Amino acid sequence: MSEQSLIDAESASRVGTVAATATGEVNRRDWQRWATAVDDHNPLWFDTEYARAQGYRDIICPPLFLQYAVLGVTTLDGLRPDGSSGAVSGSLAFPRAPRRMAGGESTQFFGPAYHRDEIEMVRTIKSIVEKQGRSGRFVLVTWQTVYRNQRDELVAAATTSMIARP
Repeated sequence: MSEQSLIDAESASRVGTVAATATGEVNRRDWQRWATAVDDHNPLWFDTEYARAQGYRDIICPPLFLQYAVLGVTTLDGLRPDGSSGAVSGSLAFPRAPRRMAGGESTQFFGPAYHRDEIEMVRTIKSIVEKQGRSGRFVLVTWQTVYRNQRDELVAAATTSMIARP
């Protein structure tokens, strides 16, 4: 008797579709608070003269802050058992693999985001595959995410993965 796949038909049918979209404004005060909280004191985020000397028109948003600028806030009672809202993952279910963990992220940056730029994020489900690891079967989900500004310029692109286990 063969084992039942960890990937349910509903989730499998979502490959190639948009899992989530979100838009947010990058704001100098917010990114400077974030940068300070994560102990990133790069003068590009804080010092106008330094940023201009590097060829920018003003200080720029830390590239890793982009995802926080577009994500909404979820109340504690709105979180799933894995601690996430499920919103940016497309709320993939995997009833036979409910435990979640991050699988990695790789981001490329193409241009700066400035104060009050509107950033749109579009996340597409790139693949969903079942794998066998040392500790058993798991599902590897991969998303492709693009971030564009209000002028439709590509600011960043990320490939993110998640592992779902029984």
